[in-house]
Amino acid sequence: MYNFLSSGAFVETFTIEPYSNGSLNGLTFAVKDNIDIAQYKTSYGSPSWQHKHKAAIYNALCVDQLLGAGATCLGKTVSDEFTYSLDGENFFFGTPINPKVPDRIPGGSSSGSASAVACGLVDFAIGTDSAGSIRVPASLCGVYAMRPTTHRVSEAGVLPFVPSTSTVGTLASDLGILCKAMKALLSIEKTSSDHIQNIYLLEDAFAIADIEVAKAIKCKIKELLSVANINVTSITLTEILKEPMTLEKLNVEVLRPLQTFEFLNTVGNWIDTTSPDLSPFFAMKYETVRNFDRKKVNDSLMLSEKMFNRITSFFQKGDLILFPTVPTIAPLKGAFEQMETAMDFYDRTMAITAFSGVGKLPEITIPITKVDNAPVGLSIAAGFYQDEYLISAVKKLFQ
Repeated sequence: MYNFLSSGAFVETFTIEPYSNGSLNGLTFAVKDNIDIAQYKTSYGSPSWQHKHKAAIYNALCVDQLLGAGATCLGKTVSDEFTYSLDGENFFFGTPINPKVPDRIPGGSSSGSASAVACGLVDFAIGTDSAGSIRVPASLCGVYAMRPTTHRVSEAGVLPFVPSTSTVGTLASDLGILCKAMKALLSIEKTSSDHIQNIYLLEDAFAIADIEVAKAIKCKIKELLSVANINVTSITLTEILKEPMTLEKLNVEVLRPLQTFEFLNTVGNWIDTTSPDLSPFFAMKYETVRNFDRKKVNDSLMLSEKMFNRITSFFQKGDLILFPTVPTIAPLKGAFEQMETAMDFYDRTMAITAFSGVGKLPEITIPITKVDNAPVGLSIAAGFYQDEYLISAVKKLFQ
């Protein structure tokens, strides 16, 4: 129904043949436009950035890994401006289509990658995720995706946004392809043989989600896992951390301050010295964060380390935690013109995505059901550096 042009998913299209045969033979992929491809300029979702920088000399290492595994690259996909957004609406490059619900946003910042996969234009795509930039568009567009353990995949040749939480991951049209692509990026030859012992439902996240979204996901979990004979238990963030804590607080006191601080140190300095063209919405957002008191980041850093250690200590071999990927279905296009609507979506979504962000956890999102004919994603998280186990467990449960 949609092609490379009408989808609005691509910044540029081209064909780069694979270097050799491998596990990804015959598969095609696209690359988010904050990831370098030799001889092409990387836009970072900003025409000014694109114009003021030279073409990349080398491919990002993650791109070479996929080409070396037999996949063919078909182009670069639209990213939100400086990847600093979760809605997928780019003032300069346009809004990639969400083919499952065309009147709704695709989600960002890996919007083009999600759209290209959902439209069937490529078998899989790569993107980056700091606070949900792979997981959110995957959920809203109804595709599979994985953000691996933070820094598990090489970020050489990837433009920085929030270095402490950013990671390269994949989006795919089917779970089997997702797992193949992630194995190539993670250099996994065989998956874990660990058995699934405990499945936990993170009730804090279900409480944040819209009632109909939470109910639909729980009904589907019950249906799918009823024959698995695995213990499914409700749990709260306070029980995981062994101290009072909410997901909202994890976002506001840890993830958001670190994100703001690191963004100002990477892209912010460039904006201040070059005065690039900014979209009206981004300019307003930047004015809000540019006066951030950088001295406050020390408290966030200490709390981040503490929360990371507590989350890491909780997970045992064979554990999985399930929760809604996004608290809502995809908002309608133009809905974020109402600031209250935009803030509600961002606050609730980032509260949920903060869990794996702060925990640096591997997380897979799968399209599990629909609400009002719009896709709804379920997230499955495993412990720090348990990527192999997560891939194996999700395939056993949901393939």
